Amino acid sequence: MSISFVQILLILVVVLVLFGAGKLPGVMGDLGKGMRNFKDGLKEGEEDKNEEPPKPTLPDKSKVE
Repeated sequence: MSISFVQILLILVVVLVLFGAGKLPGVMGDLGKGMRNFKDGLKEGEEDKNEEPPKPTLPDKSKVE
């Protein structure tokens, strides 16, 4: 099931009614920033997977008493 042109048009009309023509550019800008931050977060997660995890160290026996 795919989205048709009529459904997209209906969604755009509802968004326009909810936010108004004046606020719409700001809302779309915020949406774009959020998507960019999400993609950057995914890239950081992939970089973390590629790094070697730190090797576990045993506690110092002289400090444990």
